[in-house]
Amino acid sequence: MGNILGTGISGLNAAQTNLLTTSHNITNADTPGYTRQEAIQSTNIPLSSGAGFIGRGVNITTVQRIHNQFLTTQLLQVQTQSSQLDSHYSQIKQIDNLLADPVSGLSPALQDFFSGVNDVAANPSSVPSRQALISNAESLVSRFHSLDQRLSEMQDGANTEIKSHVGEINSLAKQISEINNNIVMAEGASGGHAPNDMLDQRDELIHQLSKLVNTDVVKQSDGTLNVFIGTGQALVVGTQSMTLKAMISPENPQQVTVGLVNGNKTTILPENQIQGGSLGGILDFRNESLNVAQNSLGRIALNLAQAFNVQHRLGLDLNGVLGTDFFTVPSPQVFSSAGNNPASSITASFSDVNALTTSDYQFSYDGTNYTLTRLSDNNSVSSAAAPTIGSPLIIDGVSVTNATINANERFLIQPAINGAKNIAVNISDTAAIAAAAPVRTESALSNTGNATISQGSINPLPIDPDLQQPVAITFHSPYDGQFDVTGVGAGLPANNQVFTDSADITFNGWTVQISGTPAAGDVFTIEPNNNGNADNRNALLLAELQTQNTMAGGTASFQAAYGQMVSLIGNKTRELEITSKAQANLVAQTEQSIEAISGVNLNEEAANLLRYQHAFQASSKVIEISSTLFDSILRIG
Repeated sequence: MGNILGTGISGLNAAQTNLLTTSHNITNADTPGYTRQEAIQSTNIPLSSGAGFIGRGVNITTVQRIHNQFLTTQLLQVQTQSSQLDSHYSQIKQIDNLLADPVSGLSPALQDFFSGVNDVAANPSSVPSRQALISNAESLVSRFHSLDQRLSEMQDGANTEIKSHVGEINSLAKQISEINNNIVMAEGASGGHAPNDMLDQRDELIHQLSKLVNTDVVKQSDGTLNVFIGTGQALVVGTQSMTLKAMISPENPQQVTVGLVNGNKTTILPENQIQGGSLGGILDFRNESLNVAQNSLGRIALNLAQAFNVQHRLGLDLNGVLGTDFFTVPSPQVFSSAGNNPASSITASFSDVNALTTSDYQFSYDGTNYTLTRLSDNNSVSSAAAPTIGSPLIIDGVSVTNATINANERFLIQPAINGAKNIAVNISDTAAIAAAAPVRTESALSNTGNATISQGSINPLPIDPDLQQPVAITFHSPYDGQFDVTGVGAGLPANNQVFTDSADITFNGWTVQISGTPAAGDVFTIEPNNNGNADNRNALLLAELQTQNTMAGGTASFQAAYGQMVSLIGNKTRELEITSKAQANLVAQTEQSIEAISGVNLNEEAANLLRYQHAFQASSKVIEISSTLFDSILRIG
C-alpha cells in the first residue's frame, strides 16, 4: 500500500508543479523578456523485486527555460545595429528637411542676393536698386544665421542625447551587476537550480543595453555575465559595474564626449571605440553628418564673403572712393586643449579660402616637429621650426603662425564652423556700393589711326597705390611700332615699348589692350573714373561671381556647392532610411524566431492546463484507491 500511495503522491506533486509552471507561463505571457518555462520530469529509482523492477513514481528534476542562446546573441547584434541606424537616420533627416526646403533653404536667398547685384548693374546710379541689394544681402546673411542656428541646436541636442544615454547605460550596468550577484546567491541556495526569472530579467536588461550601445557578453563559470560595450570596453565584470561619465571634450568645449570613471580619474574613451546602439548613432551623426553640414555651410559663407569682397574692393563707389569689404569674413575658430599651458597660443588664418575643405584640423608639437593635421583623413604637413608670419604652416588654405606651444600640446582648428554664424553685411550706406570701375580709358580725338583701347580691367589684390594716377600712352612719331608710357607710378615713365596688337599693357594695377593699327602720335589715356555714377563695370563683375567656379579649388559655384551639400545629405539620408528599414526587418525576424521557441502560446498552455488537471485528478484517484485498499485490509484484520 505504501508504494501505491507514494507513487500517487509523486504524481500529484508532479502535476501540481506542472500546473504551477503553466500558470506562471500564462500570467507572464506579456511580460517583456519572459521565456517560457517547463518542468523537467524523470522517473524515481524503481524497486527491485522477484518479479522485476517496480516503478515508484515520478520526480521533478528542475524547471528550465526554453531558451536559445545563439538566437539571443544574434538579437543583441542585429538590435544594436538597428538602433544605431535608426538614431542616425532620425537625426540626419532633420538636416535633410532643413537644407532641401525650397523656401527656407539657402538657394532662394542666394538667388535673391544676386538678383539685387544684377539690378545694380542695370541701374548703377539708382538708390532704390542699391538699397535693395543691401536688403537682399542682409536677408542672405540672416538665412545663413538661421540655418547655422538650427544646426547648432542639433549640436546641443546631440550633447543632451549623449548625457541621457550615458545615464541609462550606467543604470542598466548597475542593475546587471546586482542581478549577477542575486543569481549567484540564488543558485547556491537552491543547490544549483537556475533562477529562471532572474535570468530572464538579466537578459532583458542586456537587451535594453544593446539598444544603447554595442554589447558583447561572456558567461563565467559562476553563472555571472561579463558585459563589454563598444569595441571591448568592460562595463560589468561579475558583480561589479563600471561607471561612464558624459563630460565636456578636452579638445572641443562645445561638444560632450564619454569618459570612463576609475576611482578619482576619468579617462576619455575614443569615440571610434563607442560603436553600435543609439549612442553610437548619435556620435556617428555628429561626426559624419552634422559637423560636415555645418562646415559645408560655413565654407559657402566664407567663400562668398571673400570672393565678393575681393571684387568689391576693385571697384569705385559713388563718393569716388575705392570699395571696402562688403561682408565681414569670420576667422577660424581655435580651441586650446584642456591640458595645454594657458600661455600657449597660435594664430590661425586663411591663406586661400577657395582651398578650404569641410574638415577640422589639429595643430600639435611633439617636442621635435610642429604638425598641422587634417582630421578627416589624418593627412598632415610638418616643420621642425615653429611657424611664423614669414614661414607659416599651411594645408588646405588654413595657415598657422605665431605658435607659442609646449611639447605634447595641441590645438583644434575649425576654419569653417563659424562661417555661416558670423558672416555679416559690412555696408549700410548705398553710396558705398562700388559698382563702377576705378579707372577709365580714352582715345584722343586727334588720333588718326584706327586703333581702339579696351575699357581696362583691374588686377587682383593687393591694390596698387598708384591705381588711379593718370597715365598716357603715346605712339612714336614718326611711327616705328613703339610707344611711351608717361605718368606717376612704379616703373614710369616707360619708353620705347614694343606694340603688339591686342597684347596686355599693365601698369599701376590695371591692364588694357590696344587693338588695331595706331598712327604716329596717337595718344591713349588711363585716368581716374571721376563722376562715373552710371558706370556698372564692377557691378557686372560682381554679378558674374554667381556662376563662377570659385569654390572647392575652382570646381564649383556657390549654388553648385550648396547643391552638392544638399545632395550629399539627401543621399546619406536615403541610404540610412533603406538600411535602417532592412535592419529593422532583420530584428523582427530574429524576434519571431525567438518567440517561436521561447514565447508563450496561450492555446498550448490552456491545453496543458487541462492535461495537468487530468494528471492531478488521476494521481488523486490513485491516492484514493490506496486509502480504500488500506482500509479494507484493516477491516479484515
